[in-house]
Amino acid sequence: MVRSYLSLVRKLKINKGINMRSRFVILIVLMLSLLFLASCKKKEVKAPAEKAVNIRVQAAEKKSLRPFLDTTGTLNPYEEVIVSVEVDGILKDIKVDEGSAVSKGTVLAMIDDIDYGLEVKKADAALKQAEANLANTKLEYQRKDALFKEQLVTQQQFDDVSTRLSLAAAEVERAKASLSLVKQKLLKTAIYSPLAGVVKEKKVERGNYVKNGTPLFAIIQTNPIKLNFSVTEKDTGKLKAGQEVFFTVDAFPQREFKGKVSIIYPSLEEKTRTLMVEAQGSNPSGILKPGLFAHVTLYTGAERGIVVVPITALLYEGEKIRVFVAEGDRAKERIVKIGQQYKLQSSAGSPQPVVKEYIEIIEGVKEGELVVTAGQQNLFEGAKVNVAR
Repeated sequence: MVRSYLSLVRKLKINKGINMRSRFVILIVLMLSLLFLASCKKKEVKAPAEKAVNIRVQAAEKKSLRPFLDTTGTLNPYEEVIVSVEVDGILKDIKVDEGSAVSKGTVLAMIDDIDYGLEVKKADAALKQAEANLANTKLEYQRKDALFKEQLVTQQQFDDVSTRLSLAAAEVERAKASLSLVKQKLLKTAIYSPLAGVVKEKKVERGNYVKNGTPLFAIIQTNPIKLNFSVTEKDTGKLKAGQEVFFTVDAFPQREFKGKVSIIYPSLEEKTRTLMVEAQGSNPSGILKPGLFAHVTLYTGAERGIVVVPITALLYEGEKIRVFVAEGDRAKERIVKIGQQYKLQSSAGSPQPVVKEYIEIIEGVKEGELVVTAGQQNLFEGAKVNVAR
């Protein structure tokens, strides 16, 4: 077609019978025709095919779940006591070591008791002497009393024997108290455990000389065990004594332990604006050790029906949170309002249950809608999608 127009132009140049103005008009017409033909060819070019974005989806689910608080805490012994010695002496025997399990009344150590045994014998002899003196004084008192009644002794003589009788009786009581005291000291040469638990620390060795008040052992009771944790200021109103507490420790990540809130502290920490809480849990086998770090879940209400989606579906843009849902072969953007995060078990596609994180959707997505969980970073409103199977 272009060649035909060029041929016409040559003919116009050759044909001198056509004036210049006519030639100019004809050239304008030819140029417009060429432009028209070019535009027609452009319209005939096909637009490139729209490319579909590959995605994965999961239906938004409605589940019956309990609201809860998530926090962290530390395990502590239920009781911890420092066992000290109550008498002076040399440690002749130590019967336990760190980690030893003990019952209430278990002998922990022995102090050399020879001196205390001799003191007991001495005090016992003094008591017998005092008792003999009291017996003699009583006989004398009885004789003087009979004579005084017959007015054969003076008042002064009778008063003297009465006084000696009182003193002899007091001496017997003093001797008894002294004997009791040294017997107690002798008994205290054996050091006993005041509670059932485990020896946390041994502070002395055999042969050490110890004085009254010297600490010998630290003993802890680990059943039940204490769990101490804190909650934020805004969550303090959700606490009450007796609430169930569930927790896990890194040493046994697949096992969940249970306890109950026992103490809610009366005031908040001023620097952190948190409130300390204490719970108690059973630990009969002793596998939970004081000092372990705990992941704590505290349920704060009854079960309620909520819509949840995988947390991987969320896209954050400043303060705005959005997700994409698949409607047919198109992606639709939704602005959502989220609530609490949950960890739920899912066995889909795996022989063993897998714990996945889900988020509560308060508004923006309805139950059953297909939420994009992978590939959403490449999407925009109305984008064509291909759902991977």
